[in-house]
Amino acid sequence: MRVLSALFLSVALPCSALAQTADGLQADAAAMLDLIEHNYAYPERVPEGWADHHAGLRDAIGQIETRRALLGFAETALHRLCDHHAITGPSSPDSAALVPSFTDLWVEEADGNFRITQVRRGSPAATAGLLPGDDLVAIGGVSTGDAVEAFWDGEPPRGETCAGYAARVLAAGPRQGARHLTVQRDGQAITVEVDGLYTRGIERPDGPLSVQDIAPQLRHIVFNDSLGDAATIAAFDAAVSDAPVGTRFIIDLRETPSGGNTSVARAVLGHFTDAVVPYQRHALPVEARETGVPRSWIEEVSPRQPVFAGERRAVVLVGRWTGSMGEGMAVGFDALGVGVMGSPMAGLLGAIGDYRLEETGWIFKLPFERLSHVDGTPREAFEPPLRTGPGFAGDANDDPGLAAAVDWLNEG
Repeated sequence: MRVLSALFLSVALPCSALAQTADGLQADAAAMLDLIEHNYAYPERVPEGWADHHAGLRDAIGQIETRRALLGFAETALHRLCDHHAITGPSSPDSAALVPSFTDLWVEEADGNFRITQVRRGSPAATAGLLPGDDLVAIGGVSTGDAVEAFWDGEPPRGETCAGYAARVLAAGPRQGARHLTVQRDGQAITVEVDGLYTRGIERPDGPLSVQDIAPQLRHIVFNDSLGDAATIAAFDAAVSDAPVGTRFIIDLRETPSGGNTSVARAVLGHFTDAVVPYQRHALPVEARETGVPRSWIEEVSPRQPVFAGERRAVVLVGRWTGSMGEGMAVGFDALGVGVMGSPMAGLLGAIGDYRLEETGWIFKLPFERLSHVDGTPREAFEPPLRTGPGFAGDANDDPGLAAAVDWLNEG
């Protein structure tokens, strides 16, 4: 078994001589705000406008005198986008865990209430007994509403998604140390101590895929967060090539939170089309801002042998831990006419690019390209046409999502 893990990137990365001074650190802070404003592909998520959005941040630049202070500034600047796909490269043990890769709870906010809607199978939260449907009422002994308000350390951003974003980040906890979470269930308050995923992780089978024949001519293929691994292509090719004649496939993308690359996606999708077809749309807003000329294009998939096109030859399972490239594969499968089943996905925005700060050499990641279904639906807004409940509901051996996929294929 291999365990999901991550390394903290040191905040002492190579830098220029100027970066050793407050002037250099402050120059990088100012440059970061300019890079965000110029390159971010989703400015509508900043309804107050960039001037108001950056006002408090720009006021804080003159107080940055250490590299740790610059790190705190960078994390705050990206948090205020309320975008789980905007990430600092450097980090510290106190930095927030990345969502969705290093969280095991999906929390949603409605009318000031915070509900756990999915729990990650095999995670510390699942082991602690937390369940979908629990109301998250306190984090570290502080009511969740108060914790969310304090998260912003000042005027909160105005985006409608920001309260849920903050709750998910807080529920994931820092990269070092345990979490103390209180939930309300059936009128009873339950407080549990939960290890973070950077500490304990999630056990997964070795190898990019787990392949099991769960019934005659019915093969379940699970991606072990491997959409960025070139070895996944050969592994998937082998998993479909040796399948008995007439086999139907359950393609399980419910544990792909860390994204991947389009080469792996196109390789997998190619087995489910018998013609060259489009699978997703791209748009580059920064070019339109710079030139006044919009730029967009369609990416295509080519057939790869063996081909399994046809009615109900496959179904794709997705959930909240289907992220980024996993979401791109889901919209691609839907465009190919393959059934997509599950719950809403992570909703990660677009494709991310690396932006380097000149003085420190630090990198941060920012969505710069918008992605959508070939029918124009933004990728982050796409929901599975075949809806099921969460895959984990308290019993590690029970998988309602998988059972629904089997039933759907059998109905065909």
